[in-house]
Amino acid sequence: MSQANQLKEDNILYRQLYLAKESLFDLCNFELSDFVMEDESREYEACSFKLNDLRIRFRASKITPEKTGQFVTIWKRNKQNITAPFNQNDDFDFLIICSQDKNNFGLFIFSKTILADKGIITINNKDGKRGIRVYPNWNTVTNKQAEKTQRWQTKHFIDLRANEQPNLDSAKQLFGTS
Repeated sequence: MSQANQLKEDNILYRQLYLAKESLFDLCNFELSDFVMEDESREYEACSFKLNDLRIRFRASKITPEKTGQFVTIWKRNKQNITAPFNQNDDFDFLIICSQDKNNFGLFIFSKTILADKGIITINNKDGKRGIRVYPNWNTVTNKQAEKTQRWQTKHFIDLRANEQPNLDSAKQLFGTS
């Protein structure tokens, strides 16, 4: 029995991560291993794991009532025990953000490179961010900044709604395994 299946049976694996595993990872023949829950940010299903040899940080975004899109925290504790953005030297290859709203479900798959390019992780002493908004393709954005953000984020989004066939080629390409 795989580690992910055992974790699910033990009710340890987060719900949205398990959906992502069933809806995409298994179909791409990615094996989930080395699963570690993060003590903080549990409300965002914060964890790390490997997909084959890829090191992943995972978060689930939250709907906020006042704004379009969803919010997600993406920080860690530094050596001084203060919250800090992830940085280019942290031990991960991808940040996966799961987005769900009623019957809508999908994954943002962000490489460390795109996170650095967009100023989301700290690079060259330029501070990154401790949280971001994500705009899945089912959101209609109403301002220029959100529109600009959604435009680049959409290139890293895999739609996993029940009535949609997941684009496995796009997923493998985002992970660099095609």
